[in-house]
Parts: sequence; C-alpha cells; structure tokens
Amino acid sequence: MQSPVKVLVTGSNGQLGSEIRELAAAYPDLVFDFTDRATLQLTSEAEVKEYFEQLRPQYVINCAAYTAVDKAEEGAAQAEAERINALAVGYLAKACTAVGAKLIHVSTDYVFDGTASQPYKPSDLPNPVSVYGVTKLKGELLAAQYTDVLIIRTAWVYSSFGKNFVKTMIRLMAEKPAINVVADQYGSPTYAADLAAAIISIIRSGKWVRGIYHYTNEGKTSWYEFARAIHALIHSSCIISPISTAGYPTPARRPAYSVLDKTGIKETYGIIIPAWEKSLKKCMDKLQLQ
Repeated sequence: MQSPVKVLVTGSNGQLGSEIRELAAAYPDLVFDFTDRATLQLTSEAEVKEYFEQLRPQYVINCAAYTAVDKAEEGAAQAEAERINALAVGYLAKACTAVGAKLIHVSTDYVFDGTASQPYKPSDLPNPVSVYGVTKLKGELLAAQYTDVLIIRTAWVYSSFGKNFVKTMIRLMAEKPAINVVADQYGSPTYAADLAAAIISIIRSGKWVRGIYHYTNEGKTSWYEFARAIHALIHSSCIISPISTAGYPTPARRPAYSVLDKTGIKETYGIIIPAWEKSLKKCMDKLQLQ
C-alpha cells in the first residue's frame, strides 16, 4: 500500500487555508500539516529550515500572505509586507529545495498594473502599482529562483471564512439603507473553496509542470455588479449606487482591470472552473446555514 503524501499548508487560518482544511478529510491519500504564525514563523529562516527537516513534506501550499493592501503603503507595514510576501517565500522555497518538496505558491492579480483590455496571461509582463503588488512579485521571483515552483495567481478571493468583500457587503446591506460601490474596476471573483479543490487536484494528479498559472472563477464583473449579485441573493432592500474609483480614494492603487487568463491551468491539469455567479450562490448558501 502506498504511503500517504505529506502536504504542508502555511497560512492555514486564512480564507484559502481554511477551505483546504475543510476539504482535507475527504482525501485520506494526503496527510496535511496545517501551520499558522503560532506554529511556524515563516519570517525566521532558521525556524523554517528546522521545521522542514523534521516534517520533510512532499508538497507545500503557501497560503500565507500580508494582505492589508492599503496598510502596506505605510512605513512600518511596508517592511512587514516585504518580510511575509517576499523574504518568507524565499525561505520556504529554499527549504523545499533542501528536502525535495514541491512548492505551490499563491500569488495575486496585483502583480499587474490593470491597464490591459483583455485577460492577463501568465507570460504577460508584471508591473505592480502598490506595495502589496511589489512584495508579492518579489515573492514569486524568489520562489522561482530557489525551487521547482508552481505559482498560482488569483484575484478577488472570498469565502465563508475570514474577512472579504462578500461578507462586508452582507453586513453593510443589513446596517445601511444605501451604499456606494466602485463600478469601474473589473475582474473575476474567486471562491476560495474552488481554488482549494483545484490545488488538491493538482497534487493528486501526480503531474508536475512548473511555471505560473492563473485561477479565478469564470466570467468578468465589476465590484458594483458583484455587489448587486450579493444583494439579489439576500433579497436586500439596501440601495446600491455605482461610483468611480476617483470617488472612493484609497492609499493603494487598485488595478482597473485584472481579469486573468486561465487557459494554462485548465489545459495542463484538466481543471473545470465554475462560473463566478454559481460559486457565489454556493458560498452564500453556506453562509446562510451558519
């Protein structure tokens, strides 16, 4: 009988890590080790090295990230974003090389500037316009420098776990008679449960084609239309009005267009990606049961 495959998951209390944890029991052929800041300090190279030497994982899914996009523009937070999104990824990648583990690193649409008019391909030139995007791109480059890595860029992630746009909209629609939502930024929402299933599917495929891939749910929308879809599903009476990016200034610049081309992950791994509307309903049904 074949031994189960050891999979280390970092950032396991975040949205994606929590969804992987929820799926884990369905895969007895995989043995998961879920870590967070309390159990593994990714910003300590020595601690990462020691942990890997003891566990000797075969796969590592790096879900850990500094994701406070606006806060990352501040001085002290910039350094923290750099440590978690860049340096720690290098430490993980180096440790993977030392024990022969394969690294799946989760990155972001923020590595692009958002000036495109058609879906970004993995081969398109990155040009981040925020500190968060810059640090995530550095993480990608460090990972690729050290190890045999599979990078998955995603965007507009939401889940029944953690803080996200969907849960914020549900709360605001319950609290306020009217809200404004940006209507001139376009992308594709990603239900973290779908991404978690795709990552597990890649590991279980036994196939490994290194490189950069993109994963979001299918379809394109704006934040405003996304909010309207949430509004319809909860039958809210709150009035939603569209506003421009200029009407909602933030410390960090957001890509105006961040639709990602998912051809690579679909063709290489045979992954079927659901439409964002279908996955949103699935997540909303789950939230309503909680």
